[in-house]
Amino acid sequence: MKAEIITIGDEILIGQIIDTNSSWIGRELGKIGIAVVHRTSVGDIAYDIIDALNKAKKRADVIVITGGLGPTKDDITKKTLCNFFDTKLIQNEKVLEWVTEIFARRNLPMIDTNKFQAMVPENCEVLFNKNGTAPGMWFDVDEKIYISMPGVPFEMQKIFSSEAIPKLKNKFKLPIIIHRTIQTTSIGESFLAKKIEDWENALPAHIKLAYLPAIGQVRLRLSGHGNNAQNLAEEINILIKKLYEIVGQYIFGEEEDTLQKTVGAILKKNKKTLATAESCTGGYIAHLITSVAGSSEYYKGSIVSYANEIKINELGVSEVILKTDGAVSENCVRQMADAIRKKFKTDYAIATSGIAGPDGGTNEKPVGTVWIAISSETKTTAHLYNMGDNRERTIHRTANEGLELLRRLMIKK
Repeated sequence: MKAEIITIGDEILIGQIIDTNSSWIGRELGKIGIAVVHRTSVGDIAYDIIDALNKAKKRADVIVITGGLGPTKDDITKKTLCNFFDTKLIQNEKVLEWVTEIFARRNLPMIDTNKFQAMVPENCEVLFNKNGTAPGMWFDVDEKIYISMPGVPFEMQKIFSSEAIPKLKNKFKLPIIIHRTIQTTSIGESFLAKKIEDWENALPAHIKLAYLPAIGQVRLRLSGHGNNAQNLAEEINILIKKLYEIVGQYIFGEEEDTLQKTVGAILKKNKKTLATAESCTGGYIAHLITSVAGSSEYYKGSIVSYANEIKINELGVSEVILKTDGAVSENCVRQMADAIRKKFKTDYAIATSGIAGPDGGTNEKPVGTVWIAISSETKTTAHLYNMGDNRERTIHRTANEGLELLRRLMIKK
C-alpha cells in the first residue's frame, strides 16, 4: 500500500513556514503499514495542484492533501478538487451548523466568507473538524483514496487521527507493522552503531533498524513486519531487552519520551525539586523543563546569570574566582549550582557556563568550551565539554547534557 502527500501553499515554497505536516502524516501512515513513496509541495495555482494530483494517482493508492481550505481567495483547493473530479460544490448542513455555532460562541457575525466553509465537493464524504471551521474531505474515486485536510497542524492532526485513519483501516487490509523507538543520549551515532554492531547484524530479516540522529540524541527505531501481531511484539520486546543490556546507560526513554519529561517524571516520583542557574544556555534548560505539563510540582525556577555582576550579586560567585579562573571554569559553575540550590531551597540544581561563540574563544578555552555542574544535598560535580563551534548546537547540547547528568545522578540513588 503506497501513499503520496501533497502540501499546498505559496508560504511553504518560499520558506515562510516549515512543512511539519508531511513528516507527521508520514509517521502516522507508517504505523498502519502504508508507505509514503512521494512528497510534493505546490503553490496556490490550480494547474499545479491538478498536475500534482494526476501524477500522484499513477504512483499511489492514497493521496493525502493539506492546505488551501481557508475562507480567503487564495484558498482554492476545494474548487480545484471540483474541477479535478468534475463535480460541484454543495452546502453541507452539518458543517454549516458547526461553523455557525463557533461564531455565535465567539459573539462574531456569520458572514458569507465563513458560510463558504460549509461548501464541499458533492462527491466527498466530510471528515469533521472539531478544532476549526474547514472540514476535511474523503474521496473514493477509481480505486484511489484522496484525503484533503486544512493545513493548520493541530486541525489536520485531529482530523487525520480521529476520522481518516479509522476509515483507512476499514477500507484496506493493511499489513501488520510494529514500530518501537528507543531514545538515547550522550553518545554519537557512529559510536552507538559500533557498540551494537553484533546485535544489529543478528537482527532477523523481517525486523529493520533505523538510526535517527538529532542534536545530542540518537533515536533507534525498530520496524517489524509479520503475520501475527502478538508474536511480533514479543520478538521485538526480546530484542529491546538485549539492547538495554548492551547500551542501557545511554537509554533515557522510549517512543516520544524527551529528557525533560523523563527527568520530570523521576523528580515527581521521588518528590524532589530542581532549580537552574544558566549562563551560556540563556534559560533554555528552564524552557525545556517548563514545557512539560505539571513541571510546577518539581521545578522552582532559574536565574539566568549571563553577566558576571549577576553571578556575583544573585548567586554569590566569588569575584576572585571570576578574575583568576574566569566565568567559564569549574569553580565558577560549582558555586553557581550550589548557590541556586540553596537560594531556592531545592534538592537538585543544574548550572551551566560556557563559550557558545562564535566569538570569545581563546587557546585555553576555545569556542564550545562548557562547564556543567550538578548539585545535590550530598555533593556537587562539575563536568567539562567541548560542544563544537556552532552556537545553537552548543546551547542545545549543553541543555541536553545537563538534564542527562541529573537523570543519571537520580537513578543511581
